[in-house]
Amino acid sequence: FDPRHYLGTHCYGFPKTGPHRLRFLLESVKDLRETLKKKGSTLVVRKGKPEDVVRDLITQLGSVSTVVFHEEVRETL
Repeated sequence: FDPRHYLGTHCYGFPKTGPHRLRFLLESVKDLRETLKKKGSTLVVRKGKPEDVVRDLITQLGSVSTVVFHEEVRETL
C-alpha cells in the first residue's frame, strides 16, 4: 500500500481513497490472500513507497528474475 494514495489530490485536496473504498480494498486483499493460501501460495503485502518496497523485497528474496508492475495513468488538466 502506497501511503501517497491515501492523501489528497494535488489539484483539489479531495481524498483519493475514502473510508468505503479503503474498506473494499482491505477486504479484497484479505480475500485474495485467503484464496491464494488455499491454492498453496501466499500474498506479500507491504506499506511504503513502491520504489523502496520493491527494491527491499528483491534484496530480501535474492533470486528474483522478473518484476511486473503497472503505472497509474494520470489525467493532465
